[in-house]
Amino acid sequence: MNMLLTLTTNIALASLLVMIAFWLPQLNIYADKASPYECGFDPMGSARLPFSMKFFLVAITFLLFDLEIALLLPLPWASQTNKLTTMLIMALLLISLLAASLAYEWTEKGLEWAE
Repeated sequence: MNMLLTLTTNIALASLLVMIAFWLPQLNIYADKASPYECGFDPMGSARLPFSMKFFLVAITFLLFDLEIALLLPLPWASQTNKLTTMLIMALLLISLLAASLAYEWTEKGLEWAE
């Protein structure tokens, strides 16, 4: 009975919110709000704008660091194994690699946007 009441309340509340959002008029309609936003570039302009190489390098650096950090996500589950020393050594190696690559990017001025 309690689950049925909770389910009914959730469905009714969700339906009410959807109906309110559907029937309320949009008050502020601007041309900028109606046009699509494409990463700061004007989508109605020329498609042959020069691409910033600095932006590309920062994006690649972000992807590499993001992948390295994603490798750290299973560590809490790996800490429940019998081979705790192996897990800690691998985690230390991964974090050392991440710190060394960050230091390299920093010394090569790969993280500075303005020159």
